[in-house]
Amino acid sequence: MQAVTLFDEMVAAYHPSSPLEKLNAQHQVMQQIALAGLQKGGFFEHAAFYGGTCLRIFHQLPRFSEDMDFTLVEKNKSIHLENYFDAIKDVFQLAGKDVELKKKDKVNFGRVESAFLKENTDVYHMAFTTEKSVKVKIELDTDPPLGFNSEYLPLNLPYHFMARCLTLPDLFAGKMNALVYRKWQTRIKGRDWYDFEWYVKWNIPLNFKHLQERIREFTGEDVTRAQFEELLRERLATGDIEQIKSDVLPFVINPHELDLWTNDYFLYLASKINWID
Repeated sequence: MQAVTLFDEMVAAYHPSSPLEKLNAQHQVMQQIALAGLQKGGFFEHAAFYGGTCLRIFHQLPRFSEDMDFTLVEKNKSIHLENYFDAIKDVFQLAGKDVELKKKDKVNFGRVESAFLKENTDVYHMAFTTEKSVKVKIELDTDPPLGFNSEYLPLNLPYHFMARCLTLPDLFAGKMNALVYRKWQTRIKGRDWYDFEWYVKWNIPLNFKHLQERIREFTGEDVTRAQFEELLRERLATGDIEQIKSDVLPFVINPHELDLWTNDYFLYLASKINWID
């Protein structure tokens, strides 16, 4: 009989009842183990975790995510994820799994994948050596917009450690930049809309100064709050709600969460944003 590994135990703790639920659980366990490896290697002395996966793991956002997003806390051309591959692999081996990590060549990106990817973002794929279909994409912004705050938050598995994360108001700023400026042609990323709803429902403040830094970095433009609110309302009023629901549905635990979703509902949420100017 094959021995049960720590990785298997961590996946089983999610009680997956379908192949999709099991895959989502495997992704999150992979992400947590990768965070432990990065901490072991000293990565968080130079970088911080952000994005939807950060919300899921550290703030209990009730949806799964496939990607991990990191930003350097100051501009430093010498920091790359390759420096931490060995530490990540070591922690995976302790959990009973072998992984391979590869940097992706941005020349081969499709239009959808490159729609919101900055020039100075390194992209990696992490996969099991024996099950390459179970993989996680990792992005590291090596020339980030600054003006954000970070904090160290704890995780208990695969062992107790602390990871550096952007604070919630700055995480919210990053999400709003993505919601308004992400260019997905005919495919809308409903996970942006889901996260936006979560921030507003929990009355998380939005750091507009950091949002301005992100917009300036991405577009080269200085945008006032009034201008941004107008762009936001236009995006929320015109988004295809059925497409948006379809994108996020495979990642949510309770699909009835989406029953309330209409364009008018999201415009109402926009009126309830807790701004920090």
